[in-house]
Amino acid sequence: MCGFNGFWEVPGRDQQQLNELARGMADAIRQRGPDADGVWSDPEHGLALGHRRLSIIDLSAEGSQPMVSHCGRYVLAFNGEVYSFPELRQELEADGCVFRGHSDTEVVLEYIARHGLAATLERSVGMFAFALWDRHQNRLTLVRDRLGIKPLYWGVFGSTVMFASEIGPLRRHPDFRAEIDPAAVTTLLRHNYIGGARSVYRGLHKLEPGCVAVFGQRGAPRIERWWSARAVALAAREQPLTAESAELDQRLDQVLRDAVRCRMLADVPLGAFLSGGIDSSTVVALMQAQSSEPVRTFTIGFRENEVNEAVHARRVADHLGTHHTEMELTHAEAQQIIPDLPVYWDEPFSDSSQIPTYLVSKIARRDVTVSLSGDGGDELFGGYDRFFLGSRIERLTGKLPRPLRKLMAGGIRALPAGAWSALARPLRGRNRSGERLHALAAVLSQRDEQSIYRHLVSHWKTPADLVHGGSEAEDLFADATLQSDLPGFFQRMMLLDTQTYLPGDILTKVDRASMAVSLEARVPLLDHRVYELAWRLPDDYRIGPAPGKGALRRILGNYVPREMFERPKQGFGIPLGDWLRGPLRDWAEDLLDERRMEQEGVLRTPLIQRAWKEHLSGQRQGHYLIWDILMFQGWYRRWHSSPLEPSLSV
Repeated sequence: MCGFNGFWEVPGRDQQQLNELARGMADAIRQRGPDADGVWSDPEHGLALGHRRLSIIDLSAEGSQPMVSHCGRYVLAFNGEVYSFPELRQELEADGCVFRGHSDTEVVLEYIARHGLAATLERSVGMFAFALWDRHQNRLTLVRDRLGIKPLYWGVFGSTVMFASEIGPLRRHPDFRAEIDPAAVTTLLRHNYIGGARSVYRGLHKLEPGCVAVFGQRGAPRIERWWSARAVALAAREQPLTAESAELDQRLDQVLRDAVRCRMLADVPLGAFLSGGIDSSTVVALMQAQSSEPVRTFTIGFRENEVNEAVHARRVADHLGTHHTEMELTHAEAQQIIPDLPVYWDEPFSDSSQIPTYLVSKIARRDVTVSLSGDGGDELFGGYDRFFLGSRIERLTGKLPRPLRKLMAGGIRALPAGAWSALARPLRGRNRSGERLHALAAVLSQRDEQSIYRHLVSHWKTPADLVHGGSEAEDLFADATLQSDLPGFFQRMMLLDTQTYLPGDILTKVDRASMAVSLEARVPLLDHRVYELAWRLPDDYRIGPAPGKGALRRILGNYVPREMFERPKQGFGIPLGDWLRGPLRDWAEDLLDERRMEQEGVLRTPLIQRAWKEHLSGQRQGHYLIWDILMFQGWYRRWHSSPLEPSLSV
């Protein structure tokens, strides 16, 4: 696990200047690779690569990067892990290749040199993003893994191509222009992350999952998709498995075991996050089943919480016999890290579970350098409550013609939410019936099923109203072809989450939280072989009844008694709403200062101020809306503190 950066500009700097600039850029992501740094440059072509190394496999200098191929043609700056490298190495050695060290990076590089990029990607099991420079053809290629586990930004500013694992290094290049994109801010307020190919800055893009970007003589790249989550899912649906449940159990267990096994390879201490839920418990169970020693597991709990999820993790750990570390934190300890979140996430990001994810990563890093995580189970096996809620709504509204739905919505909106609640008060006492009715009206107003789901996963429902120059481009939720390709609404929700929420939110959260403390997080449930098999499984086996994840429950039940994990889904339980009314109120009000926000010129304040007042008064449970604003404001103050700096172009 590492971080890298680079640029390709008009020749003019000598080698020392190129190296100094590349190294200075790489220093901005020192946390991603505290063990070593490296640079490589080509003054004749104005290209330079920088790298920060977190040593995981081959701790010697032979694993250092950027790395030049034995033939001298290719130079590679690599972030991530290719777990299939032992098999690829054996194949290369049989063909006469002699290796300097035993890193996976060297194997990937030599496989490219002998068999080409396409064949290498096809054979690579893992998580990765990398930059490859072809010295013969003067061609730069950027690559991102299948599901977007590892990040990669790129942009063309003037005549300079630049790229990096995070935005930080790019800010240090003199040609970079930090011009905030109002459409990206709009996306953030809708989804709590900036997804797809967009970034917070104009001209700076994310390379999307499963894509390569090929640059010739600088300028815009040719972007191609080498792996598609949608295409693989649709192809898998065309070849469903029809075996008996026992045979499906065996097949799924075997694929999951191998996905976990290959991710246990490391030359440094290794462990796993354990929440006690289905996903992490399955990963840990399969780790312990294949380990001769107790696996190290880590969880956190909060002392003040009425329900402490750490209790469930401890029961699973005791049953499996892991070496378990449980840290009980106070809410005050969790609150201390909040002002630093914009540093760890150098692009605005507002999923509040970033807080416990960072904290459990920090605790794990005291003892291990690699930790396996259970992320991906909900997307692959149908575990989110919103999937079932969306399906129920779709069944109800699907029977009503749209004109009738619009008429009903208008009738509900004719009375304010407060008035509906007042009417219901004699029957139910203090309640939020009005809020729920208005939420129903909003759903009834949606034009189709995918719009309904987009509405369900949205925070601010009309985010463009909050952003100066805000707008929303068409996204995957508006793709009409998806309904014809994948008729099942539940399946479409799962696929949409895999293409949007998973890389934009979940994997971004895990990457930044773990890398902030120099910890490598591995996600075995997102092995592409698990993904392909999951989409071939019958839905009643794969998902089952609510709360879903039927297949994973069957597998986990072979290792852990069902009473240890069969319970309602719960999160980490941080009382964010109470914090914002209490100990975080002064911090929040400083960031929400109306006069300063107007000077900054990014966000419109009236709706924000109203939402803040409603939250403080308890009229509305809108803490997640306020958190979106606070995380953007905290990020803006950190990276654009002077209102005189260019901040927004409309």
